[in-house]
Amino acid sequence: MPGATRARRSLYLQYLVEPFLYLSPAIVLIGAVMMVPLIVGISYSFQSIALLNPFDTGWVGLQNYAELWSDRKFWIALENTFFWTFWSILFQFLLGLGLALLLNTDFFGKKLFQALVFLPWAVPTFLSALTWAWLFNPVIGPLPHWMAALGILSEPYNILGDPQLAMWGPIAANIWFGVPFFAITLLAALQSIPGELYEAAEIDGATAWQSFTKITLPFLAPMIAITVMLRTIWIANFADLIYVMTGGGPANSTQILSTYIFTTAFRKLDFGYASTIAVALLVILLLYAIVLLWLRKKLVRI
Repeated sequence: MPGATRARRSLYLQYLVEPFLYLSPAIVLIGAVMMVPLIVGISYSFQSIALLNPFDTGWVGLQNYAELWSDRKFWIALENTFFWTFWSILFQFLLGLGLALLLNTDFFGKKLFQALVFLPWAVPTFLSALTWAWLFNPVIGPLPHWMAALGILSEPYNILGDPQLAMWGPIAANIWFGVPFFAITLLAALQSIPGELYEAAEIDGATAWQSFTKITLPFLAPMIAITVMLRTIWIANFADLIYVMTGGGPANSTQILSTYIFTTAFRKLDFGYASTIAVALLVILLLYAIVLLWLRKKLVRI
C-alpha cells in the first residue's frame, strides 16, 4: 500500500504539478503585465493625482467615488455608453450574421466579395473616423445631401453638430468597421456545422426557416454569446471613432465613458478621477461578462 500511494503521488506530481512548473515563467510574466497596471490603476482611484494641482496630492479614500456619484457628466456618459454599445452591437451582429450566411453559400465572385467584406477590419480606426467625418460633412460630404434628397433631412446640415442625431454618426462608422468581426467568426462557426444535419432536415421536409432556427441558431448560440461579449467590451472601451469624429460633443451628446476617461486624464490632467471612472466602467463590464458567460453555459447545456 505505501508503494501504491507513492506511485499515485508521483503520477500526480508528474501530470498535474510538473506542467505548471514549466509554464510558471510565462504565467508570472503574463500575471505581472496584467495585474500590476490594474492594481496601480485601481489605487489611483483612491488618490488625488491632478497635475494642475501638484501640491494637493495623496490618499483621499472614497472622495473620488462620492464625486463620481454626483457627477452629472458621468451619468450622461453612462447613458450614452449604453446607447452607443447597444445599437452598434445590434446592427453589427445582424449584418455580420447575414454576411456569414451569404458567404457560407457558393456564388460567382465569392472570393472578391469576401475580400471586400473583410476590408473595413483592416482599415486603421483613425482613418475610418476621418473618412466618416468627411462623409457627414454638409459642405463636401455626400451623406447629408443624399438624406435630404430622400426626405430624411429637411436640408443638408451638419448631423455631427446636432445633439439629437450626433451619436448616429459614430454608430454608423462603428457598424461599418465592426461587421467583418461578426462575419468572420460566425462564418467559421457555420462551416463547422455538419452538413448531414441539413440533409436530414431536408429529407424530413423542414423549411429553410425551420433549419435555421432548429439547427443553425442552436449551433451558433455559444459562439454568438462569446463574440457579443467580446465585441461589447471592445465597443464600450472604444473611444477612437467618437473622439476623432465629435470629440464627445456637441454638449456631451456623444460623450461615452471611455472618451470621458481620456478627456479627464489628458485634458484636465486629473488622473485620480479618470481612474475612478475607469474602475466604474471595469465593474460594469465585469458584471456584464459574468451574466453573459452564465447565459452561455446555459446555452451549451441546452
